[in-house]
Amino acid sequence: MSSFELLAGAAGSSVILHVPHSARETPAEVRAGIVLDDAALERELDHIVDAHTAELAERAARLSRVVPWRFVNRLSRLVVDPERFPDGREEMLAVGMGAVYTRTTHREELRPGDTDPGPLLARYFHPYARAMTDAVAERLEATGRAVVIDVHSYPSAPLPYELHGEGPRPPVCLGTDPFHTPPGLLAAAREAFGEVGLNSPFSGAYVPLEFYGRDPRVSALMVEIRRDTYMTEPGGPAGPGLDRLAQALAALVDSLG
Repeated sequence: MSSFELLAGAAGSSVILHVPHSARETPAEVRAGIVLDDAALERELDHIVDAHTAELAERAARLSRVVPWRFVNRLSRLVVDPERFPDGREEMLAVGMGAVYTRTTHREELRPGDTDPGPLLARYFHPYARAMTDAVAERLEATGRAVVIDVHSYPSAPLPYELHGEGPRPPVCLGTDPFHTPPGLLAAAREAFGEVGLNSPFSGAYVPLEFYGRDPRVSALMVEIRRDTYMTEPGGPAGPGLDRLAQALAALVDSLG
């Protein structure tokens, strides 16, 4: 099984719904390097996984007039986190949660602190990054632009790993980038989702490094949905809020053409 999947949308769509944190799957060879017992690992996945976001993106794609592309991580972010910087630029290294996590959401040991991240980066992170770069390049070639919409969720109460958990926790948090989030994209998201906040408790938006800060044809927005609005926390089933959010996400996609 590939660690990620690109699901084709309409040839004329510039939108990629990026779902990096929805999976729980951890290959056996990666599991062997995690020190948690099975019960503790399941609890950690309940806290760290953006549950049901792949289903949310799928429902939104079905509802959209012009079907967006979807890039979905099929492995847990405990394998690698494809949205982190793979080097010293990553601020989450301060809590042991760079591209390869060594600490849990509660700042407990996940892997030994001296774990070499190189093999996991080579096996999982870099192929993912190349494939996402290619997906964006293909949308640029096909349509002249690319819009990456990151689909995430976050807990209603802050977890100990959060570096900026003291701020507002709105129903929908929009993460922006000063270079890659144009005003029109932000306005469209506000219109689609209604009650939103900006960059709290999470900020930024994912753009492949080849384009990051360089190519204004690549737009990006992170959509962080507070989990109590659509599911039972932590790690429980989805509720009716998922349908409402899928309709809002589809409305955003449709507004982008």
